[in-house]
Formats: sequence, structure tokens, C-alpha cells
Amino acid sequence: MTDILADRMTRLREKMRATGTGLVALGPGSHMQWLAGFHPHPDERPALLLVAQDNAALLMPALNAEASKLATDMPMFVWADADGPDAALADALRAVFPTPSGRVVLDETMRTDFALLLLDALPTLARAFTDDTVGVLRASKDDGEYRKLKASAQLNDAAMQAAWAALRTGMTETEVADVVRTYFTERGGRAEFTIIGASENGAHPHHATGGRVLKAGDAVVMDIGGRLDGYPSDMTRMAIIGEPPAGYAEVHAIVERAVQAALAAARPGARAKDVDRAAREVIAAAGYGEFFVHRTGHGLGIDIHEPPYITASSETVLAEGMVFSIEPGIYLPGRFGIRLEDIVILRRDRAEILSSLPRDAFRARG
Repeated sequence: MTDILADRMTRLREKMRATGTGLVALGPGSHMQWLAGFHPHPDERPALLLVAQDNAALLMPALNAEASKLATDMPMFVWADADGPDAALADALRAVFPTPSGRVVLDETMRTDFALLLLDALPTLARAFTDDTVGVLRASKDDGEYRKLKASAQLNDAAMQAAWAALRTGMTETEVADVVRTYFTERGGRAEFTIIGASENGAHPHHATGGRVLKAGDAVVMDIGGRLDGYPSDMTRMAIIGEPPAGYAEVHAIVERAVQAALAAARPGARAKDVDRAAREVIAAAGYGEFFVHRTGHGLGIDIHEPPYITASSETVLAEGMVFSIEPGIYLPGRFGIRLEDIVILRRDRAEILSSLPRDAFRARG
């Protein structure tokens, strides 16, 4: 286990003591990746990382055991398809958690049948999800994670610029998205999503990029993200083809002021809902409150969407090292939408933006 992973395990056990947690159980996915540095292929075969105060072990299908041994030296309790997982799980719990006490924390992202298998084996213990253990630890990024997120953001910047360079009338939304996907692939990354929404399509925040042909006068929402070295990026910018549609400049300026207000509110010690309110009040004061139809942001780490969530109801207290999006928007049905999104990391006295691209609309020739 590397020093970074050992430190994460130590910090998790400190949280477990503070929260009265006797056992943390994680399935294949981002929580296990963060804590163990790998996870086996996720399928219907139960696989669990079990962490108690003094011991940790893996319940592992035989199909994945040899490959997993290349990634970790953690003890494994291996089960075969012919036998099923029950006996191996019982052996793992006796080794890791011989005197069950406290609560059991479950990975909220793992399969329900994995969770029920474990709960059936520990029927008397209280249970919770990872919010105040693994989840809160993952929310604040270390220097290594910051460097990977920054590099991923820089690649995303370049992919956006490549799309801008290609943008012209007669292209379809899908063809613009293809430019982004190709750019990522040719540089060792991969595209995670490409939302390209021209004019009326941009009024749908999660528009499904399609065959709409770009034409002069379009305002184009470009929300793209990729993954590099295990960490994602996410950014939204606007492009205008020729002359902008009526009212565009006013709405863009309002959304930009909302971004700036949220950036000013994003400080360690603030609540997530304070950041959401700062952005929302700007848009509401300008008369467009009903057209800001989603939260102001979401956390970003191993997952593209993870805590903290920047919503109107979130009491989460923001802390130094947290990484999240600030992405207010205004969506005018049948006309156009405008969303401006940056990923930030909280520093002691400011929110540092990971992207280097300005939020001004790119002007393509009509």
C-alpha cells in the first residue's frame, strides 16, 4: 500500500472512531478506488472491501482474484461460482470484524444485493451510508488529486478550443462533439460527455446532442468533459455563430454576474446553500429566476458528480480543498440557453478556477 493510500486508511479509521462506525463496506467503484487504489471489474458477483479498526480484507470472486493480487497486498477471501459467497463472507467477517459493534457504513453506490448480503450477516447493527466517513474525506482533494484535476482541466480547455476552431455553419451538433472526442482520444484521454446544444436545443440543460445543423445566428451551449489519468474535467462555454440572437448579450451578462457572485461566496466555512443563493439571487433580481432550473454546482473528483452538491437546501459546510462546479444558467424555451461553468478548488481565502479559458462567448464566423 502506498503512503497516500495508507494515509487515507488512517484518516478513515479516525473518522470511524469519531462516528461510532465499526465496519465500512465498499463495493467496486470510486470509493474503493480512492481507498485501495483499484477496484475489480463490477458485475453481479459480490466483491467487497471490508474495513474495521484493526483489520481490512477483500471479499473477492475467484474470477477476479489473480488480477486483483497484482494491485493490492490486502488479504482476500476468495469464493468460486460453484460455491457462492456466503462462506467466504462469513470467514472475512470473522477475520476483520470478530466482535461486531457500532454501526455498519455501506457504500451507497454498490449493488443492493451486495448490501443485503452483508446486512443479512450483521442483522443487529445500525447502518448508514458514507456521508460522514469516506464521502467527507473524498470531498477534500490532496495535492496529487489537484494536479490530476488541473491537468484534466487543461486538456479540456484545449479540446474546447479545438471545437471552436472547427465550428462553422452546416456542421451538426454531433460533428462538433466528434471533434471533442477525437481531440481527447488522440492525446491520451477520453471524452466523458459532450453536450452541444444549438439555440432552442440549448434551452434544455441536458440536451442530447444530435443532428441539428448549425446556422448563422445560433447561440451554442458547449458542455464538455473528459478523463485523464483517472480524473475528469467538466466545463461549459458558449459560442455564437455570426450575430447573436436578440437578447443574448443581456442574458450572458446576467449569468456571468451570477458566476462571479458564487465565486465570491465560495469560501471555507460557507455553506453550500450560501453559494447557490448568491448565484440565484443575481438571476432572480434580473427577472429570470424561473429560468434557472437546476442547482448551482456539484463536486468533482474520481466521479464527475460527487459531494459536495451546491444546492439551495444543502447545509454542507465547505472546506479547504473541496472541488466543485459553479454553473448557473438561464434557459429560455424555444430561444436559447446560456450556462457558464467552471470547476474550482477552495483555497484558504479564495476559489481557484481550474480552467484558463475566459467565459466570454466564442464568436464563430457565420
